[in-house]
Amino acid sequence: MPEYELDRADCRILEIIQRDGRISNVELAGHVALSPSPCLRRLSRLEESGVISQYVGLVDPAKVGLGLIAYCEVMLDKKAPEARAAFREAVLAWPEVLTCYALTGHWDYLLKVITQDLEHYSRFVMEKLLALPVVANVQSSFVL
Repeated sequence: MPEYELDRADCRILEIIQRDGRISNVELAGHVALSPSPCLRRLSRLEESGVISQYVGLVDPAKVGLGLIAYCEVMLDKKAPEARAAFREAVLAWPEVLTCYALTGHWDYLLKVITQDLEHYSRFVMEKLLALPVVANVQSSFVL
């Protein structure tokens, strides 16, 4: 059971602000066929309830010299009792890691990694990721 029931107007508001978080309330109201006051009340409820958790600015990686995106599957040494804590601590310190997901199945974690190029990615894997004693195996896939 969801914590917050979304109706058609709420869904439309969410769809629009995900594309343009800086849209004015008047413009947003026009897109969802509401007057500005009810639209603002709905938006405020979505924010207060936590459905909208934050507004962000998305950076184009290529424009700032980060042209390589890789997904990296990681398997930990499950015999090491401190494996998960050590891995988590290390990942939080690495600026190359954009996201980290714990997985079920064969692999333990999936990392989304961004670097300048293949040379930088290779250094990340060899000098950071595989340098961790708790990492047993790594497999990479590159975004084309």
